[in-house]
Amino acid sequence: MRMPNVVRVGLALALLALSLAAGAASFADKYLPGATYYFESFNSSLQPWTPGEDLNVEEVFKNYEYYEIVFDKSGQEITVNHYIQNNKADGAQYRILPNRGLQKK
Repeated sequence: MRMPNVVRVGLALALLALSLAAGAASFADKYLPGATYYFESFNSSLQPWTPGEDLNVEEVFKNYEYYEIVFDKSGQEITVNHYIQNNKADGAQYRILPNRGLQKK
């Protein structure tokens, strides 16, 4: 028995919504809201965006350049500060989109 197109489209949309929800939840599972994390690099144009491997405090102070990322309490926004030789070079805020892309605020 063949499924009508409407049912197939509905199932496909439901699966897509579940996969997006699972991807968004992964940030909340791995990163505590309001906590500070450090990374070697930051690329806001990745689709989907992933923070990469975080650095521990010792690695941060050994690096010439690093990025500080703070997830807000809702888990929907991040603040990114770029440091060079432990001096803040710049900073920006981003909204985490449902597709896990980033949109600069």
